[in-house]
Amino acid sequence: MLETIKYLIGAVGASGFSSKSTAEQVTEACPDLRSVTAIITGATSGIGAETARVLAKRGARLVIPARSVKAAEETKSRIVTEFPDTEILVMSLDLSSLNSVRSFVSQFESLNLPLNLLINNAGKFPNSYAISEDGVEMTFATNYLGHFLLTKLLLNKMIETAKQTGYEGRIVNVSSSIHTWFSGDGIRYLEQINTKRSYYDPTRAYALSKLANVLHAVELANRLKKMEANVTVNCVHPGVVRTRLTREREGFITDLVFFLASKLLKSIPQAAATPCYVATHPRLLGVSGKYFADCNEISTSKLATNMDEAARLWIVSEAMTANRFKTSL
Repeated sequence: MLETIKYLIGAVGASGFSSKSTAEQVTEACPDLRSVTAIITGATSGIGAETARVLAKRGARLVIPARSVKAAEETKSRIVTEFPDTEILVMSLDLSSLNSVRSFVSQFESLNLPLNLLINNAGKFPNSYAISEDGVEMTFATNYLGHFLLTKLLLNKMIETAKQTGYEGRIVNVSSSIHTWFSGDGIRYLEQINTKRSYYDPTRAYALSKLANVLHAVELANRLKKMEANVTVNCVHPGVVRTRLTREREGFITDLVFFLASKLLKSIPQAAATPCYVATHPRLLGVSGKYFADCNEISTSKLATNMDEAARLWIVSEAMTANRFKTSL
């Protein structure tokens, strides 16, 4: 109850920010980003679009990968209209397709650009069952597995950029508090929904994908530390906000739920605050493997901090993204 009250009144946490802080406010103290290149997935609308806009305002060069190049070009146009000096590159990427991820990385590398920030923001919450072209349940494929491969393939570029510039590279995984809703054996459940529709529960599948985002950050942070790389990775819960994520669930029930929860909802500028804070704020120099909400570090579920589960998911993810992967785990 106390935490809910703090959230509702916008009580300031240890960071100096709160649930009411906006992305522009939390980036006021960040360094000049004119030498920074950032890749932001899911930047065509909602939280991702606001994150892109605010980083552009601070001077960053943006790479906006999207399944809909038209939507990405529209985002670019809006940002450039507001900030004419911004450099924005639009590229094609379908995160549910491993081949598309590989193609995007290959094209990005051909540009010979540095890479300082990677914000894994894109996500979907479908109401119906679907399997990706790689034989993976679509929510898991889009929200987690595509981002896992994207991060893995871009990691050397980020480490190299950090060495050359001395600027700490940062990876931000956008998760959700819904990750706490998942319990049980995640790998086993994934195997079931990859092969049998009868096991599928859309909310549980979404919770699993968001748990995977957190476990990915935990394991990657451990690996980066062992490598002594000047790159950090953290996970964030942006808050409850009505965006295009719920576009497949529009209707009376969805409208009613959001009406009843209206006092708990954030505006999009408020929801983009935590991703922007974790990506840019100097206070977080060297901080890695943590979970943030309302621009403050908080605890996750017990399962999300299980190092054995994080390592196990990593091994399975590497197998799933290998060219030899079929559908069996």
